[in-house]
Amino acid sequence: MGSLILCHKKRARQPYVITRVRMKVYTIEELCYYVCNNLYLIDYTFMNHSLCEWLTEELELTKLAAILRNALARNCSVEQFILALLQGSDIYGLSEIYKIQGMLEKLQNQKDVMRLKYKGDCLLKRKEYASAVLVYQSIVSADRDHTVTKEFYGKIYGCLGTAYGNMFLYEEAAAAYKEGWKLCENRDMMRAYMYCCYRYMPEADYVKMLSGNPLYLSTDAQLKEELRQAQSKVNMDVEDTKLESWKKEYRRIDNM
Repeated sequence: MGSLILCHKKRARQPYVITRVRMKVYTIEELCYYVCNNLYLIDYTFMNHSLCEWLTEELELTKLAAILRNALARNCSVEQFILALLQGSDIYGLSEIYKIQGMLEKLQNQKDVMRLKYKGDCLLKRKEYASAVLVYQSIVSADRDHTVTKEFYGKIYGCLGTAYGNMFLYEEAAAAYKEGWKLCENRDMMRAYMYCCYRYMPEADYVKMLSGNPLYLSTDAQLKEELRQAQSKVNMDVEDTKLESWKKEYRRIDNM
């Protein structure tokens, strides 16, 4: 049996806006839930006196606001500020606080480039593609960290390609996938590169690119066959849906 959580009854009339993601929260529970589920996204912009004022004026959590003000006065770290907020909210038990503290310590011990990649991955998962692009671009445009493998950077380019692709920027996506392929030699990345080229290039240019390159030609043939099969499956699903609809309509009429 899980431990009980004491929920605060107070709901803000005016929400607090988390500027990083333009998200509105109305309760301390919503605020803490966001923090716990987005530890990699929280940075110094989250630490401010506006949050303390909101806790005081809207939620009447004067004690918690005082704790956070003291933390700010001591020039605390982001991790210390987060722990002060969660501990002072009286929502989480000790075991949960220890778990979050462990995650924060793990974050502190990670290389900057790895933290940035995870931040980009979180944004990509949340479908904030433009923001993810900015994070990945900041990594690949900075000086290379030679303590991590080239495959790691290849994956970053792959993620960058995915973000661009979801924005329908196929030319930019193709360029990112190509760089990722050079570093990783991952076949899936090559396929993604070929698909993006197919989507943005004029047909004559695409055919010219394929000519004389056995790898490109074989990959292109596989992609076209998969696209054909996918289209065929979509058509079959549509036909099945129509058939089921007709059956229901027939039964309805037959019972009239």
